[in-house]
Amino acid sequence: MKPLKILSIVGTRPEAIKMAPLLRLLEETEGLASVLCLTAQHREMLDQVLSLFRLVPAYDLDIMQPEQTLTAITARALEGLEQVMRREQPQLVLVQGDTTTTFAGALAAFYQRLPVGHVEAGLRTGDKYAPFPEEINRRLNSVISELHFAPTALARDNLLQEGIGSRAIYVTGNTVIDALKTTVQPAFVFPQPPLRDLELKGRRLLLLETHRRENLGPPMEAICRAVLALLEAFPDTCLVFPVHKNPAVRRTVYPYFQGHPRAFLLEPLDTLSFHNLMARAFLILTDSGGIQEEAPHLGVPVIVLREVTERPEAVEAGTAVLAGTEEGRIFALASRLLRDRQAYAAMARAANPYGDGRAAERIRDAILYHFSLKEAPPAPFLPRRSSAAAPSRPAGNVLKNCNQP
Repeated sequence: MKPLKILSIVGTRPEAIKMAPLLRLLEETEGLASVLCLTAQHREMLDQVLSLFRLVPAYDLDIMQPEQTLTAITARALEGLEQVMRREQPQLVLVQGDTTTTFAGALAAFYQRLPVGHVEAGLRTGDKYAPFPEEINRRLNSVISELHFAPTALARDNLLQEGIGSRAIYVTGNTVIDALKTTVQPAFVFPQPPLRDLELKGRRLLLLETHRRENLGPPMEAICRAVLALLEAFPDTCLVFPVHKNPAVRRTVYPYFQGHPRAFLLEPLDTLSFHNLMARAFLILTDSGGIQEEAPHLGVPVIVLREVTERPEAVEAGTAVLAGTEEGRIFALASRLLRDRQAYAAMARAANPYGDGRAAERIRDAILYHFSLKEAPPAPFLPRRSSAAAPSRPAGNVLKNCNQP
């Protein structure tokens, strides 16, 4: 019997991080033939992840161009993926998350009448313009997909409310937790001199990450003012800010922080460095979706710099708080965590609602079950209750001194 051929499509660094544990597992599973295709919607940061997880693509469309538009990304991805799918004729196409590559991959598979499995399905804000264009990418994927791998029960419920049949949905947890189990290392030493050589004894590390389209302009300026005010109000803090390469982001943030003695603006970090930097942070302020999932596993509270989030589980579990982009609110929420040990501990000890490190296994088993290669479906992921003790954190380099409440 021929092996079941699965074509996985990846275009950006976050997709690659979250797909890596699953791709490695599919490669190791007897009876499956795993084929990886890159669109390379993003290039440099994607290649770092491939190297880290030792992933070798069979196809690389290399579609990235300077100042590319969503229309151009979609068109180039569709054209390239059509040729790949016609050649490979897989039994299943896997896409992950909410990028333009994800939508183009699902649409290309639909045009070839190939079934689609959507990893990280069912996340919703209810606002089609926030996040943009990710909210619509996810909704359109749900219409096309045959298998829906929902990370949480809430994501499953969103799909059910939209008319997706329950037998097509599997609650798996999020594969990013699987990835963190291998990337966060207690004795990690940063290769970048600014981090490796930084002396931060007695200071608490604030990690800032903001780049979203909807925050460009006045919202990002308000974020910068709030964080700058935090640095002034709390002399025992320091800021590390890996700045996105988008010129619009850089034009906004550099004038606020450049030259500040406790603010360190860095180039974007490789995945291994960034995951270990998160693990050593005292507090994270971000508009990233993925960080909202990763930080709870590390016991680091998150201030979410967005008006809405498609990941409300973290807010409900108490690991994150939705601040929006109003300067005063950001400052007030962060200040409370910097002043109030009990409030901080409650967030740091809250249960991680996103996974237990076995999401890839559940997705693999669901695929085998769907194609009658396994007798029973996987048991759904159920989050644990809050722990009575704060989670342990990596130590072993100079940044550990920022971790103390």
